[in-house]
Amino acid sequence: MTYHAKSDFMRVMMTRGYLADCTDYQALDEAFAKGVVPGYIGFDATAKSLHVGSLIQIMMLRWLQKCGGKPIVLMGGGTTKIGDPSFRADERPLLTDAQIDGNIAGIKRAFSPYVTFGDGPTDAVMVNNAEWLDQLNYIGFLRDIGKHFSVNRMLSFESVKSRLDREQSLSFLEFNYMILQAYDFLELNRRYGCLVQMGGSDQWGNIVNGVDLTRRVVDHEVYGLTSPLLTTSDGKKMGKSQNGAVWLNGDLLSPYEFWQFWRNTTDADVGRFLKLYTDLPLDECNRLGALAGSEVNAAKIVLANAVTTLLHGAEAAEAAEATARQVFEQGGIGDDLPTVALSVAEVADGVGIVQLFVRAGLAASGKDAKRLIAEGGARVNDETVLDAGLRYGAGDLAEPLKLTAGRKRHALVVLGHA
Repeated sequence: MTYHAKSDFMRVMMTRGYLADCTDYQALDEAFAKGVVPGYIGFDATAKSLHVGSLIQIMMLRWLQKCGGKPIVLMGGGTTKIGDPSFRADERPLLTDAQIDGNIAGIKRAFSPYVTFGDGPTDAVMVNNAEWLDQLNYIGFLRDIGKHFSVNRMLSFESVKSRLDREQSLSFLEFNYMILQAYDFLELNRRYGCLVQMGGSDQWGNIVNGVDLTRRVVDHEVYGLTSPLLTTSDGKKMGKSQNGAVWLNGDLLSPYEFWQFWRNTTDADVGRFLKLYTDLPLDECNRLGALAGSEVNAAKIVLANAVTTLLHGAEAAEAAEATARQVFEQGGIGDDLPTVALSVAEVADGVGIVQLFVRAGLAASGKDAKRLIAEGGARVNDETVLDAGLRYGAGDLAEPLKLTAGRKRHALVVLGHA
């Protein structure tokens, strides 16, 4: 890509690694150079929290605002009722209205640390597409909007084609998703003057449909911009850890566990993640990313602190680093570790070591825990445990038990009062 950006936003997108593709680099760049550009990203409400896989999109909205644009956070209260089929092997389970509303309430909490909401020209707004999608008249929608879509073209999009090539069913319900997402862009253009839709590169087909529809219906020039689909250097999908999704909401994943996820970044990813997930200057990201050997650990701590500070605040980041230092350098027990509280009733007959490791999220299953123990990777209070039949009673839990899996994953087991 040889295009040289004029606007701050496009320069940030290109130099920090956010940009995969754009429908018209130059025209969008010129729009940003002229004035306030409203831009949106949609988030379907399929869970009570977003996870780290969505953080690159949230950071794009943050940079949009920092560079003088207006972020529109679109909650998919309507589209979630169908589910995005893009690159999925099966149909999403359908959620009730109450489940979707509950998920939206949880998801909203992740945005306020990153963008400022309000009524000003560059203040962010949060919108729910159920506002217009729930009111659609089916016949009117088919006549006014459906006529602009070619089924032949829709079938040619990679997200649909890959599903059909594997001879996996694609329901008519799911097939409608891309039309509804395109309609979102048209509606946001009408209501807010929205000029650009952003998203991951798996959304390219859906975004292009929205650009085309808005041009055809209201004759407005709008744009699409996508970010790369991020995987770690070892090929894993971003947003997953050994224990499952890395949630953004603190009640689903503690700030310490969130901090630890970033601290465990592989050496090869440090520089790239500093550019994508922090506000640190580009030169500093490059300097830290170039560190090698034991020095790279200092860069990982900078990364973990910066990302955790953005989401959970500086105090939470400092507490997480202090806990990590206590655990790793002193072998002690930090007070910010993920904790499993067992009731007196649960330990009345003793609780097995295998069950403890599963309950603490340090093993995916009993089989996984037994293998960890057999291989010498399980420790209790820093002592290696080799007997998978060990049991612990109330007396053993008078003081917290520190469980360790491998070298870096820890949890506490405490006795509750219930």
